[in-house]
Amino acid sequence: MMVLAEWYTDLTAKTPLGFFQIAGGIAGDFPICVVPMLHQDLQRQNVPLWAYFCQISDSTTSYGSYSGAVPNEKITWGKLGKDTPKFIIESDATIVAPLMFAYILGC
Repeated sequence: MMVLAEWYTDLTAKTPLGFFQIAGGIAGDFPICVVPMLHQDLQRQNVPLWAYFCQISDSTTSYGSYSGAVPNEKITWGKLGKDTPKFIIESDATIVAPLMFAYILGC
């Protein structure tokens, strides 16, 4: 986590950084926790929140669900701001992710 924190701190000093999450659960949620850790645990000031959030998940979204928490729930955890662009795609990531990455990369 400390390597991720250093990387995030260095990169976001120069440019905003968004978060693209595939699926959920602890493994999917671990890296997005770097922002609240920097704010709350290390008490760093002026750490930017994630610039955007997009999640692909086939889990039913609900408040309190670890695999399918709605993006707005991440606001209360200090991961996203209320005005952060948030997107959730409810589908099979093995189908959707390659299509999205091909489009984003211009393939």
